Amino acid sequence: MLNHRGGRVLFGVTPGGQVIGQDVSDRTIEQIAEELQNIDPPAFPRVDRISVTGSREVVVVTVPILQQQPYSYRGQAWRRVGNTNRAMSREEYNRILLERLHGLNRWENESAEGWSVDDLVVSEIVRTLDEAVRRGRTDDPGTRDPEALLRGFGLIRGDDLLRAAVVLFGQSDRLEAEYPQCMLRVAKFRGTDRTEFLDNRQFHGNAFDLLNRAERFIRENLPIAGRIEPGVFERVDDPLYPPLALREALANAFCHRDYSIGGGSVAVAIYEDRLEVTSSGTLHFGLTPEALFAPHESLPWNPLLARVFYRRGIIEQWGRGTIKMMELATHAGLPAPEIEDAGGHVTARFRPGPYVPPSSVTQEVTERQQVILALLSRAPDGLALREILPQLEHVATRRQLRDDLGALRTFGLAVCEGRGRGSRWKRR
Repeated sequence: MLNHRGGRVLFGVTPGGQVIGQDVSDRTIEQIAEELQNIDPPAFPRVDRISVTGSREVVVVTVPILQQQPYSYRGQAWRRVGNTNRAMSREEYNRILLERLHGLNRWENESAEGWSVDDLVVSEIVRTLDEAVRRGRTDDPGTRDPEALLRGFGLIRGDDLLRAAVVLFGQSDRLEAEYPQCMLRVAKFRGTDRTEFLDNRQFHGNAFDLLNRAERFIRENLPIAGRIEPGVFERVDDPLYPPLALREALANAFCHRDYSIGGGSVAVAIYEDRLEVTSSGTLHFGLTPEALFAPHESLPWNPLLARVFYRRGIIEQWGRGTIKMMELATHAGLPAPEIEDAGGHVTARFRPGPYVPPSSVTQEVTERQQVILALLSRAPDGLALREILPQLEHVATRRQLRDDLGALRTFGLAVCEGRGRGSRWKRR
């Protein structure tokens, strides 16, 4: 319980929840205190005695949520899982210990030795302040002096510039030499694996510059998804993935990645069947990929960076980034994004919708044929000809529909299963 969210231990209650009490003496309390001394670091839960029947009492040991995790008992750390006690692995123990120390000594709040305000992009600092004022996320300080603005952002301690300021506003030439982890890798692949590159580049720069470069690369390389809506019969062209959802994924990557990894980076990879945004590091504070798509507390690994991103209007502070990604994707008719935490990287993965009607195969596919394909894509069990025809009212006769279905079968885009009135058309 000390290693989780606190709780209470009751002596004198049966496993079924019946309060029966027990004989309690001063020696009983002393024995509990002796056992508590075997906990490291020292913990001091509250111990209460509650009378129940006659001379019997219930002893209640209350465990608050404490900040010195992980705790161990006789050299072994434990975690309460449901109604069981589970021994904590060495890996989990080290992770919790790192998270505890991270609150005080983080990579981002260490001094950037040898750096000064002159080594930063001043226009980016001023732009951040102006945007924060415009959005009502900070008061106008009445000055645009860069050092004063950085102090207001909490990026200068005493006379020292912090590493977070360098990551946010540093000049690219010096970052490449001294902070190689301030890097963006972008690639576009032919097919669904990394066998063949169509484009492959690397950039060094501050977080805002790299964010802009990542968005530009996506705009230039992301296919446009055309769709024809039944009943409208007009082609609608949208980006294959919602730009705002991709921006959330990129912002999360730059804010939450582990900058202490010297060879780390943020990466954007475009495949034929997906887009991935990857950042160096792992999930922390007990968060899991599944938990990120449910309401959760905002616990940024780099709170100084996240605070400036928030003021700039790029992210929100309430742990809704990943939830917003899911909402935007599903609203666009796409599968929910996937998040993977493996191999020392966190990856946000976007996949296209179940079907995008093609505009050409061996010859042009007409708009009406695209509508038919769209209808078939929404019917996994297929549609009979008599079910398709009413949805093409006023634009196709029964004969034209038969001709279109025959053409789509020839193109390898549709297939007919069954015979006679029981036949059903499906997209291939």
